[in-house]
Amino acid sequence: MKLRYRCLILDHDDTVVKSTPDIHYPSFVEALKVLRPDMKPLSLEEFVTYCFYPGFSELCKNILKFNEDEQLYQYKIWRSYTNTKIPDFYPGMKQLIIEYKKSGGIISVVSHSESEKISRDYMYNCRLTPDLIFGWELGEDKRKPNSFPIIETMKKFNLDRDDILVVDDLKPGLDMARSCEIAFAAAGWSHIIKEIKNYMEANSDYYFTTVDAFMRFLFSEG
Repeated sequence: MKLRYRCLILDHDDTVVKSTPDIHYPSFVEALKVLRPDMKPLSLEEFVTYCFYPGFSELCKNILKFNEDEQLYQYKIWRSYTNTKIPDFYPGMKQLIIEYKKSGGIISVVSHSESEKISRDYMYNCRLTPDLIFGWELGEDKRKPNSFPIIETMKKFNLDRDDILVVDDLKPGLDMARSCEIAFAAAGWSHIIKEIKNYMEANSDYYFTTVDAFMRFLFSEG
C-alpha cells in the first residue's frame, strides 16, 4: 500500500488507546480524595478539559498547586493503575498500525504516558513496538508541546517536514506540530466535549471522527 506520510507521530492516550475514562481519570480522582479531600470531585469532562488546556502538568502545579510530595503521591496512584490495567486499542487501530508498519511506515509515539507502558500496550495488542517513544519520563522540558520529539524523530530517520503527520486528540500535540510546521490530524474519535471538538476541527489540517476514516486517508495517494 502507498502511504501519504512516511512517518506517523502518534499520541497514545485517547488517540491509540482508550485510557482516560478507565485509567487516568479514576486514578486522579482517587488521588484527589487524599490530597484535596474538601474539594468537589472533578467530573470526567472537567478533567479532560483541563488536560486539553492548559495541560495536565499545569493542572497539577498551577491550578491545584500540588507540592512536590503531593505530585509524587499522585504519580504513585497513577502508576498503580497503569501497572495493573492494559487499555484497549480503539477499534480498527490495531489493523491500521500493523498495515502501516508492513507498508514501511515509521511510528514515533509522543505521549504523557510512560515509555515502558506504551511498549507493553503495543506488544499486547499488535505484537510490535514503535520505532521511537518519547514518554513522560523525559521530563517537562522535552515533553510535548515542546518540539524535541519531532526534531529527534526527523534526525533519527532523516525525515523532511512533508514526510510526517502528527496525530493527537488534544491541544498539546497540535501545538507541538505547529511549532515545527508539521501537518496535524485530530483524533476526533475520542472527543466527548463539544468545545474541544470544535477547536480541534477548526485548527487542524485534518479531522477524523473514526479510525476507519483515518485509515482510508492514510493509505490513499491523495
